[in-house]
Amino acid sequence: MTDTSANTLASLSSALEGVVASARPSIVSVHSHRSRASGFVWKNGLVVTADEALAEEGDVAIRLADGTTRTAAVAGRDHTTDVALLRADTAGLAPAKLSSRVPALGSLSVVVAASDGAPTAALGVVSLTGERWRSLRGGEIDARIELDVRLRHRSEGALALDATGAAFGMAVLGPRRVLVIPTATIERVAARLETHGRVARGYLGLGLQPVKLDDGIGAMVMSVDKTGPSANAGIRQGDVIVSWNNEKLAGVRALLRALGPESVGSQVDVTVQRGGEPKSFKLTIGERPEA
Repeated sequence: MTDTSANTLASLSSALEGVVASARPSIVSVHSHRSRASGFVWKNGLVVTADEALAEEGDVAIRLADGTTRTAAVAGRDHTTDVALLRADTAGLAPAKLSSRVPALGSLSVVVAASDGAPTAALGVVSLTGERWRSLRGGEIDARIELDVRLRHRSEGALALDATGAAFGMAVLGPRRVLVIPTATIERVAARLETHGRVARGYLGLGLQPVKLDDGIGAMVMSVDKTGPSANAGIRQGDVIVSWNNEKLAGVRALLRALGPESVGSQVDVTVQRGGEPKSFKLTIGERPEA
């Protein structure tokens, strides 16, 4: 090996060491029932972790690098975006410096997690980037970021950092891949959890199925919650929704995307086909009940 190569590798190693060191004061282990995960200080007294890795019941605690354990309480959790927020004593820890910048495809990424409080690190590559997407549970994720890196279950909730040390999101396990919940999503969801304890979602009280129409796409009503907002508006099973706020329906997914947190309580104009005849309704969007 030439001196130049050795110096290059030494410089890279030193730089990566610095990246990990910058995140260590923010990282904790999260212990809940029989589950182990990672988390990071979002604000003083508040820790973000992966909802999927957090037990549904039982006591919660955070463990620090020195081996001490502190009790924690769930401030709120959102299954749809995989973000959970804990309240805990974070004295001696530092809030993570989150960056809204989405890393470039092919760039290096360091995942800094914790195992029983002790910091761990893994080096990987940003293997995919893309636009905003919707999770299988219906949550809006502000950017698509995937990593080619090995992630243990207890590392879910870890910080994903770029080569400059900027934390661009939280690493979680997706179906056969490692995903990053980006900073923009974390900031948006955690803020709501801090204030309200949950993220409200719009609710129609309908089971819908897409159907092809002569002039486009409709959403057939397969079931109706008898106490839901659509039933109160007069919509029935068998109706086909063709228009939403006087615009032709673009599909069931587009309709569901309109049921974000801001939609709760708003009134919309809905047109359906019933027995071949159009009927219009004014519907007030409700709040999705907790599962």
